[in-house]
Amino acid sequence: MSRPITFFVHHQGRGHARRTMAIVRELPKSRPVSVLTADPSLFDGFERDIEIVTLPNMIGAPVPTPALHDQPTPSTMHCVPLGLRPMRQTMRRILDHLDERDSGLFVIDVSAELALLARIASVPAIKIRMHGNRCDPGHRAAYEACTAMLAPYDARLEQSDYPAWARNKTFYTGGLCTSPTNSHDKVAARSALGLPADREIVVVMTGGGGAGTPYAPLTMAARAAPDTLFVTVGPLHREGHETDFANLVNHGWVENSSDYLAAADIVLASAGDNTVHEIARAGRPYICAPEWRYFDEQQRKAESLAALGAAIHLKIWPGDLDGWRELLEQARALDVAALQPLHDPHAASRAAVWLETTLERLWAGADEDPRIAAPTLSAIAR
Repeated sequence: MSRPITFFVHHQGRGHARRTMAIVRELPKSRPVSVLTADPSLFDGFERDIEIVTLPNMIGAPVPTPALHDQPTPSTMHCVPLGLRPMRQTMRRILDHLDERDSGLFVIDVSAELALLARIASVPAIKIRMHGNRCDPGHRAAYEACTAMLAPYDARLEQSDYPAWARNKTFYTGGLCTSPTNSHDKVAARSALGLPADREIVVVMTGGGGAGTPYAPLTMAARAAPDTLFVTVGPLHREGHETDFANLVNHGWVENSSDYLAAADIVLASAGDNTVHEIARAGRPYICAPEWRYFDEQQRKAESLAALGAAIHLKIWPGDLDGWRELLEQARALDVAALQPLHDPHAASRAAVWLETTLERLWAGADEDPRIAAPTLSAIAR
């Protein structure tokens, strides 16, 4: 019997969906796959035949009464407001789907509460790991509830304070990059993008999960290094008082971010999972400017990168010209040899093989004669 692998995909940003697609592409075609998400459009155009189940979007749903709103959150959970019909519908739809499909694995990217729900519902769960200060009771309970965890990054990027017992439950895929690329050739990339061949270029890149790169500090960078061309990719956060400069141009949201990285001499970007691994694959000096995320996710990842000498951890955006000049000099001196090994071109395939192996191991013998199967719950209880 070919039990399905079911994925829960959080719909904030694009990274969770793209990571899921990268892994699912590598699963055997014979393995049924279903995806539970509140934004099915994230999978538009995906070539693999999968079942997509639409969940209610609970973000922003109002709590019906002040008394319900004021109920304290249990220490083992993070986001469990009371009285929300969309939340009940979401949990019911997830449980009904897992039950109807008899899912063999529930891969959760990401939610601590759903790891607990899966264990209560007797479904083996795999939690996608993220960086951050996640030793609180909620995350600890989720890690304990999971059969295992999958970290889509190199084990060398692991936080030093992450407990050994949880590390032992984690499979490290190596740096998983979800964006395709054909070349890292700088000359070809600049020609394709219409960028000058003989000028220093700093590419400033942000993803879709936050408010965008702050524009004001970049205007100071443009003033500090007038001979350098600063090219921004992705959304910008403008405050309305900035002065524009000819050597600071915004190319907006693009689908070919890999080409921009190939064209760069220096990359200034956030610490999103895919962003880190794209830059590592391109092998460009990396100024890591972590964005605000829950549990200091990007700050902790930036710390790990800096500890390896793989990036500069930009804790505060420079507010003066000398600060920018010093930062750019530091970036020019970086040795990308510490960064490049953090990308593994086979990471998605390794993740898929590990999921397949885990599923087969957990369910080995499940379809044998029930009279010789494992002990029943009542037998264990005695």
